[in-house]
Amino acid sequence: MDYKKFLNRFRTNTKTPHCSAVILAAGSSTRMGTDKSVLTLDGIPVIIRAVQAFEKHDLVDEIIVVTKEESVPMIADLCAKYALKKVRRVMAGGATRAESSLIGVTAVDKKAEYIAIHDGARPLITQKVITDALYAARDYHAAVPVIPSTDTLRMVENGFIGGDVDRDSVIRIQTPQIFDADLIKGALTYAVDKNVTVTDDSSAVRLTGFKIKTVEGDVNNIKLTTPEDVPVAEAILKEGGDLFQ
Repeated sequence: MDYKKFLNRFRTNTKTPHCSAVILAAGSSTRMGTDKSVLTLDGIPVIIRAVQAFEKHDLVDEIIVVTKEESVPMIADLCAKYALKKVRRVMAGGATRAESSLIGVTAVDKKAEYIAIHDGARPLITQKVITDALYAARDYHAAVPVIPSTDTLRMVENGFIGGDVDRDSVIRIQTPQIFDADLIKGALTYAVDKNVTVTDDSSAVRLTGFKIKTVEGDVNNIKLTTPEDVPVAEAILKEGGDLFQ
């Protein structure tokens, strides 16, 4: 695949972008101690809240949900229960993040120009973040929402505190990460074929040499990882419920 073809492909593109969304929920939930996809926030399962954000977005045409093989029937039933009409498939993921993402992006409609990949454990995603990332992907081929690091950062040297890290040069990556469809398919295929470990999908794209545009993320767009994250998410939802409806 000749990635150079993408360099100027959308620079003067002013058309409204549309995309397919892949929601990933195939993780082991080890640190949570239970399947976080079906934990509820204000009575609605986490995975459903994540999917609903893309269901109601005008520029999202279809949704693919990738989950654990044993969870496919349950998640499919939940999508039907909540009348999620854009969900085209619920399917089993792979052994790694890259494999699950590749399974998802391969399943989208072949006409899709952009693909958004989102963590199913981030149920508090707003319409604004999705929109901003999608338009940035239209213009720059790849875009991710980020938030700045507010912590003091240090290097570690042989178990001891080392030199400073410039906080202004460090960001925290969120999802959805949105890409040109052919770009992300090729990047994930390469990562899987070469058995490269990637912790997010932008890492696969970086292997191709592409620069990834950042957009402003949302501090409330937290990822549920441990039991302590659940009451935090509930408090955020209670405080700003209208943003997540």
